[in-house]
Amino acid sequence: MLLTDPVPLDQVRRALVIKLRHHGDVLLSAPVLHALKAHAPHCEIDVLVYAETAPMLAGHPALAQLHTIDRNWKKRGPLGQARAEWALLSALRSRRYDLVLHLTDHPRGAWIARFTGARWAVGPSRPQRGRMWRKAFSHLQGEPLNARRHTVERNLDALRRIGLYPAADERVLSMHPAPEDEARASALLAAGGVEDGRFIAIHPVSRWMFKSWPAERVTELATRLQQAGWKLVFTAGPDPDERAFVTRILAGLPQPALDLSGQLSLRELAAVIGRARLFFGVDSAPMHIAAARNVPVVVLFGPSGELEWGPWGVPHRVVASDRHSCRPCGIDGCGGGKISDCLVQLPCEPAWTAIQDVLAETDGRIRVHEVRA
Repeated sequence: MLLTDPVPLDQVRRALVIKLRHHGDVLLSAPVLHALKAHAPHCEIDVLVYAETAPMLAGHPALAQLHTIDRNWKKRGPLGQARAEWALLSALRSRRYDLVLHLTDHPRGAWIARFTGARWAVGPSRPQRGRMWRKAFSHLQGEPLNARRHTVERNLDALRRIGLYPAADERVLSMHPAPEDEARASALLAAGGVEDGRFIAIHPVSRWMFKSWPAERVTELATRLQQAGWKLVFTAGPDPDERAFVTRILAGLPQPALDLSGQLSLRELAAVIGRARLFFGVDSAPMHIAAARNVPVVVLFGPSGELEWGPWGVPHRVVASDRHSCRPCGIDGCGGGKISDCLVQLPCEPAWTAIQDVLAETDGRIRVHEVRA
């Protein structure tokens, strides 16, 4: 049965996409921009995200304006925060959006959708939110019958709800470092004696440590990769715990490896990862960055679900325990204890085999980022 209330895209001059979530979630909304622009090339598409996640979508070719909410506004005091909020709302309202796509159930997005005065607004159905929520949207998405769908597809459901059905080649995940980010990546790799396409990027840690493999296991795998002749480039966030984690790994290696942990902005990280032959890591934003840069991925999954959060659109292997029927549990470590047995007990061999399989599968593969833009 066809929709009875599709949105006429030829009448949509400006659209606002709202994604108030974490870094990886925001990046996984990029296919919405690509698909909407493919079906409505005349439409100006703006995005509203938290300020710290803006680099995930900055520079996207479908993007007209990038609006941000800064969580630090509250440090300005009540009056300063109110002024910042009002400036944002005024800027959004001045854009005169015809369509708003709210991709989460954040109540702030519902208020903003209503404030813009957009003729059409799409949001997830949340009966518990009450009358305010219902009045904010002209189109509500039904509760998903199959919750275990990839997050990209669930984001794209906002477009399907208004009658836009993206083809497979329109569901494009991409990230776009600036020229200065690419230049710094080139300089850092050259200074470390690492050639483009001839190294494996390893991001072994998440800011949620219960998603991480033991450092000793990463050292074991990295040692085998070095013995096989691979150059290794390690990355991590600036958090002291993440950097210490990488330091422990490096201390056990038979040869030096290039350590860029804590030294890169998000777009510089994308530029570095984009030059790798393969990315190895855990379920984290850098894994999605690798996929967005069209780099083959081998990734470890523990408590989180690979069906919802796995690599999108690239050759990959997911390595996960088949001996723990409780996974994916979505818990921050077994019993909330910050340590996940399904990762701690995962041996090195499956990861090693997965890397060899992906390298063989993608041997000679040409990666051209411009094709994906």
